[in-house]
Amino acid sequence: MTTFDDILEEAGKFGRCQKRIFALLCMVSMPWAGVYVGIVFQGFTPDHWCRDSAAVEMRQSCSWSLPHSHKLTVPMSNNSGEPQRSSCERYAVDWNATELTCDAQELDLSRTPRTGCTEGWEYDYEGRQSFVTEFDLVCADGWLVDMYQATLNVGFLIGSIAIGYLADRFGRKMSFLMSNLLNGIAGILVAIAPNYVALLVFRTLYGFGVKGGWVAGYVLITEIVGVEFRRTVGVIYQMFFSVGILILPLLAYFITDWRWLQVVITVPYIIFLSYYWFIPESPRWLLSQNKKSKAVKITENMAKENKMTLSKNIETLADDNADSSTASFMDLIRTPKMRKHTFILSYNWFTSAVVYQGLIMRLGILGGDVYIDFLISGLVEFPAAFLILFTIERIGRRIPFASANIVAGASCFITAFIPDSMFWFKTVVACIGRLGITMAFEMVVFVNTELYPTFVRNLGVSVCSTLCDVGGIVAPFLLYRLAVIWLELPLIIFGSLAFLAGGLVLLLPETRGVPLPDTIDDIEFPERAKEKVALKNQQLANLLPSNNVSSNKDPSTV
Repeated sequence: MTTFDDILEEAGKFGRCQKRIFALLCMVSMPWAGVYVGIVFQGFTPDHWCRDSAAVEMRQSCSWSLPHSHKLTVPMSNNSGEPQRSSCERYAVDWNATELTCDAQELDLSRTPRTGCTEGWEYDYEGRQSFVTEFDLVCADGWLVDMYQATLNVGFLIGSIAIGYLADRFGRKMSFLMSNLLNGIAGILVAIAPNYVALLVFRTLYGFGVKGGWVAGYVLITEIVGVEFRRTVGVIYQMFFSVGILILPLLAYFITDWRWLQVVITVPYIIFLSYYWFIPESPRWLLSQNKKSKAVKITENMAKENKMTLSKNIETLADDNADSSTASFMDLIRTPKMRKHTFILSYNWFTSAVVYQGLIMRLGILGGDVYIDFLISGLVEFPAAFLILFTIERIGRRIPFASANIVAGASCFITAFIPDSMFWFKTVVACIGRLGITMAFEMVVFVNTELYPTFVRNLGVSVCSTLCDVGGIVAPFLLYRLAVIWLELPLIIFGSLAFLAGGLVLLLPETRGVPLPDTIDDIEFPERAKEKVALKNQQLANLLPSNNVSSNKDPSTV
């Protein structure tokens, strides 16, 4: 029997064909950044205050500046620990009936009753429009902004499971294309949503397709390259998400309306439908479905594009996982070490999502130049991929993984207590935290695959990564609600989560240089697995021809 990995030796492990497909699929990661963290711009909450039509008329007729007008008409509040003008109350005054003159400098309304914003709000947003300003999602309705991100992650949670099943049932390519069709339709529906309830429904549908399609692309590219290229391909595929992070603030700067920004983010998904003619189905999946003739044809086309020649071994091509055991959720928690791995990895998926999304969304509430801040924080993500590729084969997985979480946690704690007057120092420390959590987020993906045996590996990754979406649901509520109490309080929570994650990672075994486990016994009794590998190597050495042993050649080269 010849496996697909054997045929890749002849067809090319990462030739011109795979590079072309890889380049095309990397494009999929870029618009996902706009979907994932576009709330920073689409849901930006600017400074706002109660609209009072009579006060507005007086301000205009007297040519008052906004600060002067607010000094006279907007009450003070002390919601976040520092006195500031209220965003949610106004004086219950009939300005048409007052004797206030245009040259008034002070007005004592301290004993005047206050009322809510019955006429809506005014926003200081320089002609820009977010869905917050369009639907007045401030004050008592401010929590509804959190739902914009939470519903997206609900879609991620359901979609990644559903489309993962469809990818195994109907193929990687078909599920990828159907996801992008759904993305195109749902994305446009988000852009034309008539009200906020409809917006949330369409946003959930959007999340359903976006993550599932991204994962289908990830699986497809890793299945058509040689084993030694999978990790590099996977890390770079994720790195293009960071490219999207850099492009997003540039788009948002020039596109001032959130609806048009949504359209621009969605257009690539419609273009990706053209991939029907440019990317093949996964030969591995075709073999698993007993569609050998199609798998052979695609493999021959890959070899032709790579300018390689296949031997007759392809005639015996077969699925190398055909006899794999059926996995169940209980396999993940039945035995002690599997249970430990499942808990620690699930917690790390959760923490990575909470801290990563939280740090990005926090940029929208700091009050600085959100475009510059977002661009700088995006730039620091790029070293994460290179640090991973540089360290994992030299140092291992566990120490870089734990260190990334601990650095992220420490940076969050330190940033929280640096005064605003030390702006650049605070920015640098915050960026180090962003680098750490980006590195941790990218590492949990492949560390997860290395800590489960073959027959339960896909299920293990799927179950653990659902906590990523749960973290995404929780993140906006943690950030926006706690920031009302104290702007830096979310950083304390993020830091605590990341520190604990780093400590738990140290309890995991090192997997550098260790063969992927095949059975649960390989996990529970790793010393037996090592003995099994050593015995297999000894048996192979004993099979070497005696004439080669007596020669001057190194037996390992025979």
